[in-house]
Amino acid sequence: MDISGLLTSAGINISICAVLFSLYSVLRKQPSNASVYFTRRFISEPVRHDDPFDIYRFVPSAGWLMRAWKATDEELLEAGGVDAVVFMRIVVFSLRIFIIATVVCISLVLPVNYYGRDMQHKSLRVEPYDVFTIGNVHEGSKMLWAHCFALYVISFSAFVLLYLEYKSITKMRLAHITGSHPNPSHFTILVRGIPWSQDRSYSKSVESFFSTYYPNTYVAHQMVYRPSTVHKLKKDAEKMYRMLRPIETEYVRGDKPCYLCGGNAHTFKVIRHGEDGFRSQTTIDELHPTQIEKECPAAFVFFKNRYAAVVAAQVLQSSNPMLWVTQLAPEPHDVYWSNLSIPYKQVWVRKISSLLCALAFVFVFCLPVTFVQGLTRPDVLTVWFPQVKGLLKNPFINRVVTGYLPSVVLISLMYTVPPIMMLLSKIEGNVSRSERKRSACIKVLNFTIWNVFFVNVFSGSFIEQVSVFSKLQELPFQLAKQMPDQAAFFTTYVLSSGWASLACELIQLYNLVYNFILKFILRSKEEPTNMALTFPHHTEIPRMLLFGLLGFTFAILAPLILPFLLIYFSLAFLVYRNQLLHVYVTRYESAGLFWPVVHNTTIFSLVLTQVIAVAVFALKLSPVVSGATIPLIVFSLLFNEYCRKRFSQVFRRNPAQVLIEMDRRDEQMGREEGFYNQLRSEYCQLAYITRDLTISEDFSRAGPNRQHEDVVENSLKQGMHACSESFEPITDLIEYWLSNFQELSILSYRNSGRSGTDSPETCV
Repeated sequence: MDISGLLTSAGINISICAVLFSLYSVLRKQPSNASVYFTRRFISEPVRHDDPFDIYRFVPSAGWLMRAWKATDEELLEAGGVDAVVFMRIVVFSLRIFIIATVVCISLVLPVNYYGRDMQHKSLRVEPYDVFTIGNVHEGSKMLWAHCFALYVISFSAFVLLYLEYKSITKMRLAHITGSHPNPSHFTILVRGIPWSQDRSYSKSVESFFSTYYPNTYVAHQMVYRPSTVHKLKKDAEKMYRMLRPIETEYVRGDKPCYLCGGNAHTFKVIRHGEDGFRSQTTIDELHPTQIEKECPAAFVFFKNRYAAVVAAQVLQSSNPMLWVTQLAPEPHDVYWSNLSIPYKQVWVRKISSLLCALAFVFVFCLPVTFVQGLTRPDVLTVWFPQVKGLLKNPFINRVVTGYLPSVVLISLMYTVPPIMMLLSKIEGNVSRSERKRSACIKVLNFTIWNVFFVNVFSGSFIEQVSVFSKLQELPFQLAKQMPDQAAFFTTYVLSSGWASLACELIQLYNLVYNFILKFILRSKEEPTNMALTFPHHTEIPRMLLFGLLGFTFAILAPLILPFLLIYFSLAFLVYRNQLLHVYVTRYESAGLFWPVVHNTTIFSLVLTQVIAVAVFALKLSPVVSGATIPLIVFSLLFNEYCRKRFSQVFRRNPAQVLIEMDRRDEQMGREEGFYNQLRSEYCQLAYITRDLTISEDFSRAGPNRQHEDVVENSLKQGMHACSESFEPITDLIEYWLSNFQELSILSYRNSGRSGTDSPETCV
């Protein structure tokens, strides 16, 4: 590829970004798109749509960029929590290190590469990309010391910045633990592998075990229940209720005998918000789980203080490590309830199966990546598709097909990876949503580094790619030979996957289309309330770390990639800051658990860069320069070991010193008497399942349809309670739901003005 091909790719991506950024600045001003671009504010405050027409709403502007730039870390912490701040620290770290790398390499390394051989240079526009790489430097050149010096500057700058960020984020994590209100997860452990006993239930076994071995600190426990058929019916009822709810209703039905449980049926009542509202009526928390669920060998156990919970979570409870397995419980909102019913003995089998599936997917994906690499080579492309031979004679089409198209195809294929890895992480049996997302993040990261970096570098057939790794001692030299030739492809990949992905992130295309169809095609008067998203760490962090890997490895080999990376991280700083402040909703907090992944990957990138540099200098017949680079590898490994000893343990376990001081502070201030009762309600399984189903209802606006929503919701909850009190045949329960839905259908029909019959009578 020549520079004109690179400029063509850059021009296409700049045009796409300019159009999408301008379109976003217009779309975000439209009141009908408030649920798309201001999701955080939309779910907490009603949004009015009677704004007068203003031509300014249709004029692109850059005001949102300035607001994102001026936003403080305190505002970001309040909006997205510690995880949002940590993600932005990743962006800031990348921005700082690549500012240093760009200044050093563009001013020092790039001229050395360009004038590395005695040759007649062409016009800059038609120069091949290779003349800007280290491959243009002749063997034995003394100018290779410039590359070695630049590598030392970049490496030590990265060490300093990594240390400062790790230290700052560690303090932030500890401040989050000590500065927050009493967190239920600090007093709670999750117990799995509870042994089965014919004489007593799991609940009695848990109570007996912890009352015996933790008599002074054990408070209570909450069992985990396996969802039954009745529970599934209730979930279906909640969904049906949303489908059938009419606009409003005003009638009240009298009491009638209930043929299911023998008592009087509850009435439909218009329940209003307030002290006497439906929130004070019978709720799902009042149900008795033992009546409608089956116990699982897992439970949440509550302790009087944080230190006792930490001790119980970290020690081995039984001589059989597969029984009475304990760990600190995740936050209530972070619990992944569906995986708690998985027997603990199956977890290791699931992890191995998930790993094997991920490896199989990695190797299968090598085939389309090989196809993508073939698109970059016109000779291979004409062999595969002889009919395009004539089209490739056109210089512009040739530049688009071989320069821009391959990266677009690869990006399109990569969109299938995060959902698959998230599914595999779910199969593993992770008990928290943050742990599942972190596991998916690591899988996507490993997949991306292998398939996007290594497989593309070792372009060729699948057999050739696998055979490269048969002799690991030759791997650095193979990388040193191949990487300068692939610099042009990765530069266009940064343009397509980086710049364009940020523009698509702003537009929120899926939510925008869904909102448009709902409001302007289906003519729905209700606001879409199911578009509240949590931040996709498992997709964005791997992308940024891949770009970091490309930046480090190509810094001295092909520094022309650095300005494009610098532009990407600058735009990412503004775009992600805007999205975290306005779009993404924080439902749970991991307190910065993604940073160790970032640190370890950055160290890997640095060490790989240094190993490749040693091999490149050796191939360039400069053994002294190559030997001078080896101490840098040793120092990198020592630095990583120091950070692992100094900081990483804080991200794995909570310090006992901090927890004991918090316990003493609570004792001095006087902990509320109802706090221990609150622990059990916080980990009520049915409450969180119902909350997940009806979370959009909590975001409902006040209006005329609120009355009918309260009527129907109260009716359904009363029905759940009445049927749970008489847990008899399933057919009776189904008959109850059908009769209830029949009444709701008649209500909808009446409110639409097509029925005038008397109100029906249904058993509730």
